Amino acid sequence: MEHVLSYMTFIPLAGMVVVLLLPSNSHNVIRWVAAAFTVPPLLMAIWLFAHFDGSQAGFQFKEQWAWIPAYNIQYFVGVDGLSISMVLLTALLSFICIFASWGIDKAVKGYFALFLLLDTGMMGVFVALDFFLFYIFWEVMLLPMYFLIGIWGGPRREYAAIKFFLYTLFGSVLMLLAILALYFSTEPRTFDMTALIAQASKYSTQVLPIWPFNLWGWGFQHLVWMGLFIGFAIKIPAFPFHTWLPDAHVEAPTAISVILAGVLLKMGTYGILRINYPMLPVATADLAYWFLGALGAWNIIYGALCAMAQKDLKKLVAYSSVSHMGYVMLGMASFTTQGINGAVLQMFNHGTITGMLFLLVGVVYDRAHHRDIEGFGGLAAIMPIYTGVTALAFFASMGLPGLSGFISEVLVLLGSWQKFPVLAILGASGVVLTAGYLLWTIQRVFLGQPNEKYKMLPEINGREMFTLVPLGAIVIFVGIYPNIVLDLLRASLDQINQIVLPHLHT
Repeated sequence: MEHVLSYMTFIPLAGMVVVLLLPSNSHNVIRWVAAAFTVPPLLMAIWLFAHFDGSQAGFQFKEQWAWIPAYNIQYFVGVDGLSISMVLLTALLSFICIFASWGIDKAVKGYFALFLLLDTGMMGVFVALDFFLFYIFWEVMLLPMYFLIGIWGGPRREYAAIKFFLYTLFGSVLMLLAILALYFSTEPRTFDMTALIAQASKYSTQVLPIWPFNLWGWGFQHLVWMGLFIGFAIKIPAFPFHTWLPDAHVEAPTAISVILAGVLLKMGTYGILRINYPMLPVATADLAYWFLGALGAWNIIYGALCAMAQKDLKKLVAYSSVSHMGYVMLGMASFTTQGINGAVLQMFNHGTITGMLFLLVGVVYDRAHHRDIEGFGGLAAIMPIYTGVTALAFFASMGLPGLSGFISEVLVLLGSWQKFPVLAILGASGVVLTAGYLLWTIQRVFLGQPNEKYKMLPEINGREMFTLVPLGAIVIFVGIYPNIVLDLLRASLDQINQIVLPHLHT
């Protein structure tokens, strides 16, 4: 299928234009039109998944045209094993979240138009192979997310939206400076990521004669690496750049929380693997090995302990995301086949599992109008189907064998054990902490005597189940047969790893 990646990226943008042309009071028409424009990208993503050759390490389904020739800027898109799983996840969650947004009744046209623009921005980030194009999509994604939180969020929505915007904008400025540094260090000058990777060995590694960089032994590569890393770390979010996340999640509408956790957080780790690792291999070998591994282990423990202290169900799930993204960083830092494959599989699995969790929080919030964990009790007797689906998501999140979360976490721990056993042990202790706060939540929310106030809560409905069943099916299927994703990743991730390994001093 020719131009499949362009169609996937820009069909939602066309949908936004159509939605804006519809009458503002035609709420149901707007909803169904928005949903219709997320179907083709999902079908195309499934087609890509079926036709992608996982044995090839290079980029496939490429499209490359001159865009602004004076500055050697191109429209250049393509996918490899690293991006194919993220493209599929983005298309699936965008489709599901349109239906999860059915309850939005305030400025409906604006909400769905912005959501479709966000969809285009997210897809573009994962397929762009030109730095200029990548940065445009990265920024396009920021604005609709700001408005979706700031207009349709909870009581403190303006605070959460501004905090999200400022953190992400700060990271974007550092990324832009790093991108320009790479652009001006090449001859001929180019934004082509594949060309920049091919020239990686030419980037200066000489120590900068400026204090404190000369004290640390940092050169040009290290400085650019850190600029890019901070921009991506804010998105992950890695400690100490994580504080925007709980506020954004708590105030955001349910569907936007799903997109935040399921897609946006992955852009941070995706950017490090796509750009930092192959483009700046010397700095990656010096900075990512212990630094990124220790940061990942800290994220796991810190996020889990913060989750355990929460009384708000949505904030608990938000901090669990901080913890689970720590496994991604830990696996990436190991530079082993198991560790890096486990890290990218964890990115995919976390998107489906945490997407389920936020959707489930939204179900109970729509009925009870609060998320206080202590305020429930005995929901299992009142909403048994809802309880069963929630138990599946909770058990997947805590890494129960047979579900997808187990496979990715085990691969990360296997890979990291080979390089830093102490960090692997710390990471493994996060599994125990995760089980602790999730089982304690199940006990307080679902078990015991039913709360008299909620005895008449309606059971989960068909539309809500429609959004949850595909994610639950993926969680079970990938838990039983993880190779369906791993076979797509292996060749591309091995190639990225082989670029860094010669520079690694272990």
